Amino acid sequence: MSTDQGSQSQPLTAQEGAAEEQGATIIRLANLDPLDYERLRKEEADRLGVRVAELDKVVQRSRKQSQDSNSSILCSDVAPWEQAVCARVLFDDIFQTIKSFIVCSDETAIAATLWAAFTWFIDNVQVAPLAIITSPEKRCGKTQFLDVLNRLCHRPLIGSNISSAAVYRVIERESPTLLIDEADSFLKENEALRGVINSGHTRQSSYVIRTVGDDFEPRRFSTWSAKAIAGIGHLSGTLMDRGIVLELRRKLKTEKVKRLRHADPEDFRKLASMLARLAIDSAQAVQSARPELPDQLHDRAQDNWEPLLTLADLAGGDWPNKSRSAALVLSGVQHEPLSMRIQLLADIYESFQEGGWDRISSQGLIKALAVDESKPWGTYDDGRLMTPRQLSNLLKPYGVQSKDIKIEGVNLKGFTLDQFQDTFKRFVDALPLPSVIDQIPATHEEFGGFSGSGSSQVAKESRDLERGPDGEVA
Repeated sequence: MSTDQGSQSQPLTAQEGAAEEQGATIIRLANLDPLDYERLRKEEADRLGVRVAELDKVVQRSRKQSQDSNSSILCSDVAPWEQAVCARVLFDDIFQTIKSFIVCSDETAIAATLWAAFTWFIDNVQVAPLAIITSPEKRCGKTQFLDVLNRLCHRPLIGSNISSAAVYRVIERESPTLLIDEADSFLKENEALRGVINSGHTRQSSYVIRTVGDDFEPRRFSTWSAKAIAGIGHLSGTLMDRGIVLELRRKLKTEKVKRLRHADPEDFRKLASMLARLAIDSAQAVQSARPELPDQLHDRAQDNWEPLLTLADLAGGDWPNKSRSAALVLSGVQHEPLSMRIQLLADIYESFQEGGWDRISSQGLIKALAVDESKPWGTYDDGRLMTPRQLSNLLKPYGVQSKDIKIEGVNLKGFTLDQFQDTFKRFVDALPLPSVIDQIPATHEEFGGFSGSGSSQVAKESRDLERGPDGEVA
C-alpha cells in the first residue's frame, strides 16, 4: 500500500528539536516576573550552556518584541453571549448601569444607552451620529462618562489630542469606536481634524483622500466609525449639528454615584457580550428598519436619531415612546443654537409681528431690535448701535436688501414685510419664538420711520440718521 509522504508531518531532527525547546524556554523566561527571572537566570543559562549576560540580552529582546506586538493591537473584540438576548431587558440594564455611575438626566442616559448599542450596528446603518459629552465646567463627570461608554461600545479606542491623520488611519485599520477626550483643549482650532470627523457622519460620504508614499499616490481612507467626543462647553457648530448632545452637570452633595474604578469588570463584559449577540441576531432587522421620526426635529436631528430610534423600536416596551421624548428634549428646536443671522431674522420677525408694520426704515428697525438689551444689536458695532450697512450685510445672503420706501410722504431707506415673507417661511417658522416681546413699546413713533407713524418729523430724523457724514445714504 502506497503512502503519500507529502501529507504526513516529518519528525524533527535533534537540532530542530533543541532549537524549538530553546525558543520555548526564552518565551517562558521573558514572560516571568522580573524578580522570578532574576532567581532563575543563572540556572537557566547553565542549562542552555550560555553566558548569563547573553541570556539577559535574548530575554530582553523577546520582551520587547512581545510588547511591540501587543502595542500594535489597539482594539479588541468581545465574544458574543451564548444565548439570544432580550433587547428591552438589556437596554434597561445598561440604562441603570449608566445612572449608577453618572449624574445625568434620564433623557441623557436613554440617549447614551441607545448610542452605545448603536456602535455594535455600525455596519447596518447609514448615519453615525456623534455622541457629544459636554458640561459648562470641569469636574462634571465627562471623562468617567467616556469610560463607561468605553466599557460598553464595540471595539472602543480612547484617545486625547489625536491628529487628523491618526483618525482616518486608525479607522481604516481598526474600525473602532473612537472616544476622544479633552476636545475643548485642541479641537476648536483644528479645522483639519473637524473636517475628518465631519466626513464620517454618513456612510456615503465617509472618506477622505490623501497622498501617500514617495510618489504621492492618492489613496482613499475610510472615516466611517462611531465617535464620541467629550469637552467643556460647545464645540464647533458643524460638530454639534452632527451629534447627540449629552449634557452633564456637577454632582450635588446629596447625589450619590458609584466609583467606576470599583466596578466589577465582569458586569461590563457581560453587557458588552450581550450587545455583541444582539448585533448578530438583529443586524438584518436594523438594516431594513425605517423608524418613525418626530416631525418636531429638524432634518439633521432626524438623521442623527434614526439609528437610535431604530434600536428603541427593536427593544419595544416603553423604549419607543421614552426615546422619542428624549430626542425632543435633547435635540428639539428649542435647543438648536442659532447663528447670528438666524437670530437676526427671528428678531426681525418678532418686531414685524409685534409692531403690526408692513414697512419700516432701516434705522427704525435697528432701534426696534436694540430694545432688548440681552440681544447683541444694541452693541453690535464695537459697543454702539448696529449701523444700517451692517444690517444690510447680515441680510444680504437671504436676498433681502434695503430699498427706497415712502413713509408718511417721506422717502427713506428701509424694508417692507413682503421682502421677508419667503425667508421667514424657510428659516424662522420652525423656531420656538416667544409670543410676546414685553420690551417693545406700543407706540410706533418711538422707533421712527415706519408705516402709520403719523409723524413726518420723526421720519425725517430717521432719514437723517441713515445718512453718513458725507450725506451718502447707508
